[in-house]
Amino acid sequence: MNYPEFFDKVEMITLLDPLSRVLGSFTDGKITFAYKEIVKLAGHSCPTVGGAYLMTVRALEVLYPEGLPVRGHIKVAFKEDEQDGVAGVIANVISDITGATETSGFKGLNGNFARHSLMSFNADIESSARFTRTDTAESVDAYYNPNVVMPNPKMQPLMQKVMMQSATDEEIKEFGTLWQERVEKILCDNNHNEKLIKIVKI
Repeated sequence: MNYPEFFDKVEMITLLDPLSRVLGSFTDGKITFAYKEIVKLAGHSCPTVGGAYLMTVRALEVLYPEGLPVRGHIKVAFKEDEQDGVAGVIANVISDITGATETSGFKGLNGNFARHSLMSFNADIESSARFTRTDTAESVDAYYNPNVVMPNPKMQPLMQKVMMQSATDEEIKEFGTLWQERVEKILCDNNHNEKLIKIVKI
C-alpha cells in the first residue's frame, strides 16, 4: 500500500477505551490511532480530514492534562447541521477517534459503555467543535482555520482540469502531490500553530 511518507510522521493519539478492555478487544484498554488509519476510514486525505484529526488531538490534550483521554466519555457538539458543508466529514473523523455518535452508536451493556447520544449538531456555539468530558463536564472549544495554510497557486487550474476530466496523467499526479503537500504543512509544519488550531477552555 503506497501513500505519502508524511502520513507516518503525523503525531498519533492514544486513548483508554474501557469497553475494549471489558470485551477483550485490547486487553489493556489502550487504543492508538495513526493518521493513515483515519485516512483509510475517510477514504481520502485533505485539509478537512487533517484539520479534524489535529483538532481532536489538541482538544483532548487540553481536556485530559493528567492522563489518557477516555474513549466513550467524550461529548462533541457542532454549530452546523450534519448536512452543512464539511460538518459531516469532520464529525466522522472525530467519531472514529472518540467513539462519540449521535444516534447510531453502541447502546451499551446494561447502561454502561454507551456511545450513542454523545454527538450533537446545531449547537449554540461559535467554535468548529466543542469537546466535553462526561465525567467532569469540563469543555474546550476547538477552532480550525485552514486558510492559515493556503494552497499552491497551481492547484486551482489543475483542479479545474481534473474536474473536467481533461487532465493528463502527469497533471493528475501533480495535483495530488500539491494537494497532499498542503495537508502535510497543516499536520506536520503547523501542528502547534495556534492560528491554525486554537483550543479554548470553557
